[in-house]
Amino acid sequence: MHIIFPLAAYLLGSIPFGLVIGRMAGIDVRKEGSRNIGATNVSRVLGKKLGFITLVCDCLKGFVPTYLAAVVLAESGSSELVTAMTGLMAVVGHMFPVYLGFRGGKGVATGLGVFLFFSPAAIGISLLIFVVLVAVTGFVSVGSLLASGLIPVWLYLLGASKVTVGVAVVIALLIWLKHHQNIARLLRGEEKTWKKSAG
Repeated sequence: MHIIFPLAAYLLGSIPFGLVIGRMAGIDVRKEGSRNIGATNVSRVLGKKLGFITLVCDCLKGFVPTYLAAVVLAESGSSELVTAMTGLMAVVGHMFPVYLGFRGGKGVATGLGVFLFFSPAAIGISLLIFVVLVAVTGFVSVGSLLASGLIPVWLYLLGASKVTVGVAVVIALLIWLKHHQNIARLLRGEEKTWKKSAG
């Protein structure tokens, strides 16, 4: 049972909802925009409505398996560790999906779902930071990077366990690694802004 939840979370996390939604609309999002399967690129290519649907689906594939693991394993002595690993594997699945040759998204929305279960308060703080940064800078990547990077800090300050904070650090590092191209473009001044794409 302890192996099943992380494995199931990985397989669920691997489902490329952005790609599926794009194909339903007649477009392969891997060939348009930033060529990413995440909600941001879906929004750019197919509009905010389908982008929002993608965001919700990607978020749920992080939240649902983590929640189920916590509920089913509530009486288990290793419940906390398995639940945390389940959340981590959901994010890993989105980033490195078995169905797409291990080339997936950047994990922000799926990570959002995982941390929404662990601490809605921490997510609330980081979401506020995300909104402010995107509004001020115009860069979704800047908001995503700083908001995700600060999640472990909020969890620690809010009294989360060492296991939860540790997994949060790993997820944040993975998100930053998956954003390496965005970071390089930001440093070169070549990153596309949300303001320009929306206008």
